[in-house]
Amino acid sequence: MRPIFAAAFACLALVAPAQAATLEEMAGQMIVIGFDGKSAEDPGVKAMAGELAAGRLGGVMYLKKNVASLAAVAKMNAEFRAASPDLPPFITLDQEGGAVERLTKDVGFTEIPNAATIAADNSPEAAEAIYAEMAKGIAAQGFTVNFGPVADLNINPNNQVIAKFGRAYSADPETVTAYDRAFIEGHHKAGLATALKHFPGHGSSTADSHEGFVDITKTWSEDELEPYRELIGEGVVDMVMVGHLYHADYADDDGQTPSSLSARWIDGVLRTDLGFDGVVISDDLEMGAIRDHFTLEQTVVEGVKAGMDILLFSNTGYQRPGLSKEVLAILMEHAEKDPAFAKRIEQSYERIVALKRRLG
Repeated sequence: MRPIFAAAFACLALVAPAQAATLEEMAGQMIVIGFDGKSAEDPGVKAMAGELAAGRLGGVMYLKKNVASLAAVAKMNAEFRAASPDLPPFITLDQEGGAVERLTKDVGFTEIPNAATIAADNSPEAAEAIYAEMAKGIAAQGFTVNFGPVADLNINPNNQVIAKFGRAYSADPETVTAYDRAFIEGHHKAGLATALKHFPGHGSSTADSHEGFVDITKTWSEDELEPYRELIGEGVVDMVMVGHLYHADYADDDGQTPSSLSARWIDGVLRTDLGFDGVVISDDLEMGAIRDHFTLEQTVVEGVKAGMDILLFSNTGYQRPGLSKEVLAILMEHAEKDPAFAKRIEQSYERIVALKRRLG
């Protein structure tokens, strides 16, 4: 961990939570959601800013549909930041390089290659410089979180979501760890948080969780945890993004519980075995692997019970302007009747505030 980040974390233990907050405000911080609009004047953008200002929302998620120009993005992000100056919102995007980008050359942003190409053509030190420059450009637009790096191992060459797009650095855990570290450190130089993904490992899978149910029981191995183990041990991981991956040995014999809703994966492996005490965020909870098998209430409740800190919704499947309010209402309903659930919200709030303090 770089000294400046180590010092920041030492201070955080003394200041989190940031201020007295109601349980509703705590629960609101657990919601990050996609929105409609691509200018600061659009109703969807104003609605998100209003929710941030009211303390009912923790952050927003950008998709390509939200990006008309860099100037428009910067103005929207300024509105989001101004709405919650004391507790800065998570303003998030996926900007890995290659096929997974929200900011592109079409709007004047300098694109970089995918992970496989970066690793093939550059040392980790050179890669860190590339990522630092990219992160500098992302930060200049007002973003605070980039959902990366990919920690998946390139195990299955026919993988539909990782190998197909060159999103993994290597099949070798040590190599993946080195380039993940370069990505993280490059972003830290620009003041951005990152999210190591897709826990517990999507690289060996034979299906795409965007489309539906993904069973990794027969393909997954513990080697896929090694980048997490090493980087968590180094103290450089801001967030871990949990994928929607089913493994029979971690699903309480129910035949359907994915890692994102599994206490055995989150509280057990990630928190206890690997020692991660930072922010856990879900992959998009509107992917087919979730939305086709669970109701919105089941998704929210089971995710929080499993140990999830941030519930991420792209709002592309539900497509409802009031989705964040629905999620908040579910959180509050269950917190009011279950003290253990309310305690989960309080714990998540403390982790989220600690990270936001550092970003602020």
